[in-house]
Amino acid sequence: MCEVMKHGGPDDEGFYINDVEKIVFGHRRLALIDTSPAGHQPMFYERDDLVITFNGEIYNYLELKIELEKLGFIFKTKSDTEVILAAYAAWDIKSFNKIKGMFAFALYDKKSESTYLVRDRSGIKPLYYSAIQKQLIFSSEVKAFKKTDISFEENEDWKIYFLAFGHIPEPLTTLANVSMLPKGHYLKWHHIQQSFSIDTYISDEIALPIKDKIAATKQVFSALNTAVKSHLLSDAPIGVFLSGGIDSSILTLLASEIQKEKGIENGLNTLSINFEENKFSEKPYQDLIIEKVKANHSDFTITKSFFDQHFPEALASMDQPTMDGINSWFVNYFAKEKGLKAVLSGVGADELFGGYPSFKRMPLVKLLEKIPEPILKKVSIFEIPIFKRAYYLSYKNTTGKYLFLRGIFTPIEISELLNLSVKKINAVLSTINLSKVPDGLSPQEEASWLEYNLYMQNQLLKDTDVMSMHHGVEVRVPYLDQDLVKLLKNIPSKIRFETTKPKSLLVDAFEHVLPKEIWNRPKMGFTFPFQIWLQKNSYLDTRLHKIENKKTNNLIKKFSKGKIHWSKAMALYIISADNISNNF
Repeated sequence: MCEVMKHGGPDDEGFYINDVEKIVFGHRRLALIDTSPAGHQPMFYERDDLVITFNGEIYNYLELKIELEKLGFIFKTKSDTEVILAAYAAWDIKSFNKIKGMFAFALYDKKSESTYLVRDRSGIKPLYYSAIQKQLIFSSEVKAFKKTDISFEENEDWKIYFLAFGHIPEPLTTLANVSMLPKGHYLKWHHIQQSFSIDTYISDEIALPIKDKIAATKQVFSALNTAVKSHLLSDAPIGVFLSGGIDSSILTLLASEIQKEKGIENGLNTLSINFEENKFSEKPYQDLIIEKVKANHSDFTITKSFFDQHFPEALASMDQPTMDGINSWFVNYFAKEKGLKAVLSGVGADELFGGYPSFKRMPLVKLLEKIPEPILKKVSIFEIPIFKRAYYLSYKNTTGKYLFLRGIFTPIEISELLNLSVKKINAVLSTINLSKVPDGLSPQEEASWLEYNLYMQNQLLKDTDVMSMHHGVEVRVPYLDQDLVKLLKNIPSKIRFETTKPKSLLVDAFEHVLPKEIWNRPKMGFTFPFQIWLQKNSYLDTRLHKIENKKTNNLIKKFSKGKIHWSKAMALYIISADNISNNF
């Protein structure tokens, strides 16, 4: 299992084996804090009564360390891993709520004869588990489960999920008995009973709403600045991915000032990706920020030939099927080329501040979902995408709303592609056990909830983690800092999602440092020229034309003429190519 994940931990390998309790922990290390041998994992504590294998970063570990030292705890290392162990020794499971960061860890407590699997509250780091045959198996990647001596059966419905969502939604995976641990939760394995329970560890205090716009902007500025400062903590080279958009520009400006405060002039590493196709290039906006911060900047241009050369490897790097994520593979390829081991990313800002078209479409969703089911299903016969996806609103649930906004194929299309009945497709998709959208939300708050808990959670974060770990690079996401997320929840919708300009609250908070040219333009989003490149990609084209399915072949012909979106062609290839789908 460690061997198949060594790309994500190239710096060290370690094992803990307990023959009496029949416990084995394995760890592959990517060293960023305390890169010395003292940070070796699995790590032991309290005369080896506590053992941990930990993936991620704890951003408040220095504050916790001071607090624990006052309680009499002594530390042998400078690592955040040891702080987790000491915190657990001091506060037991209450320590999980005190930890701020992105993390997935397994902690064995010899005294209570229990093992805990714990995942961060934003679900930044993945943590998969299986609890069958009276044993617990866990891993950061699903492909590692196939390296055990247990024969895991394929989830027979995974292709249905994938064609609808463009990914496999949590907690589901392509394996029938392997699940994702919910974010903000811990699994407690009882070694004696060989059983487990899952509970949340989050216990936030209720705060008063911030009803003043000026106060809100000031607090957003302060919270994000603090988040960036903590996310820059590293004993290894770290940088910022600068796309030229609002989110990454703000991170770059903040990080630069923080470095200068530390006395590090021109010490910020920045990384940008560009294309020969001017339509997709944001270089003029990147240059605006680079000129302002005087960073140690690297600019990489991806050509079609370079993309074609590495495209097969990027596809093979997937842990779970996804029609996206290829762009993340290339970004992190260049981060590694530059010698960076960690990169700050703007993931989360669009979901939290209202940067997607869905924020404007939600009032329409509210109206359409009132239409009777039979009518919603009938309008899907029209070729216009919004009518076709209206079928999903007939589900009258969270899944239906999300798939109306972001679905790839409709139930009728999926039934034709997989040679299954529409009844079967509906039965599978309409009953997925997704979290329910809370009651009483405004349309914009509901859009934010769907984007944050479904799209970002299942698509962006998983793709980012898998593709960055493939290159041994860690991506950090300051916009998902728990204090900032908590603050935003206390800002009323009319202030948080004001529509005078894109991501109005975020822009207003940083208007005094952010050039107007950055925010006063149409939203572009970081994307590759996939529609052009994939239509003329020999690797994809050759394999697509080997597929024997009438519906699939018709779609492929449409794609070659530029009449359907590249994401559909990518999805068709992934479910049909044995060399890819057999990995899942």
